[in-house]
Amino acid sequence: MKKDEHTDVTELSDLQLDALKEVANIGAGNAATAFSQILDQKIDMSVPEVNILHLNEVPDLLGGAESLIAGILVEVAGDAPGKILFALEKEDAERLSSILLNESLDLESEDSNIEIQNSSLKEIGNILTNSYLNTLSQMTGLSLLPSVPGLALDMAGAILEVAFLQQGHIGDYALIVETNFLDTGDEGIKGHFFFIPTPESLTKILAQLGVGRI
Repeated sequence: MKKDEHTDVTELSDLQLDALKEVANIGAGNAATAFSQILDQKIDMSVPEVNILHLNEVPDLLGGAESLIAGILVEVAGDAPGKILFALEKEDAERLSSILLNESLDLESEDSNIEIQNSSLKEIGNILTNSYLNTLSQMTGLSLLPSVPGLALDMAGAILEVAFLQQGHIGDYALIVETNFLDTGDEGIKGHFFFIPTPESLTKILAQLGVGRI
C-alpha cells in the first residue's frame, strides 16, 4: 500500500480486506440477532465475500442498470463520513418485507398499506446499517453517525446515480458486502450492502483496525 495521505481502495491488501470482512461478518451476526428477536424466529445472515468494484460495474451486480431494485440509503457523518446503500432486487425486497410483516406484499401495489411496507424496508435497512456501523465503531473507536434511512424503488442505474454520483464526489470505487439472509424453511434472500467511505475515512478506518500500512 502507498504511504501517501489517503488510501487507494483499489490497492487494498488481502490483510486489509480480511479486516474489513471481519467487521462485516460481526455486523451481520449482530443484525441477524436483531432480526431474530423482532421476528421471534431464527434468521441467519452470512457474508460470503467483500469485493471492490468501480461504481460503473455496480449496476451489473444488481441485474443491470434497468433492473428494478429497492434501495435504502443512509448517509454517514462523524469521524469517518461516507454513504451506505442496502440494495435488493424487487422480489427479494418483497420477500424480506413479507417476513417482517407476516403477509404477502407487492411493492408496486397501490394498496393503502404501502407506507407500512416501505417502513418495514427502512427498518430493515436501519437495523443492518446500525449493526455494521456499531461494530465498526466498537472496533475502531471512531464516532459514526447514520442518517434516517431513505427508500427508493427504481431502476438500479437511477438509484446508484442519486445515491453516489449526484451528491458529490465520494469515490469511484465501492466496498461491496454481499449479504445472504436465510429464514428457516425457505429460500435465501440476497442483498448487497455498499459502503462508500471517503478516501480520508477509509484511511482512518484501516489505521484504527491496525492494518493502515500493509
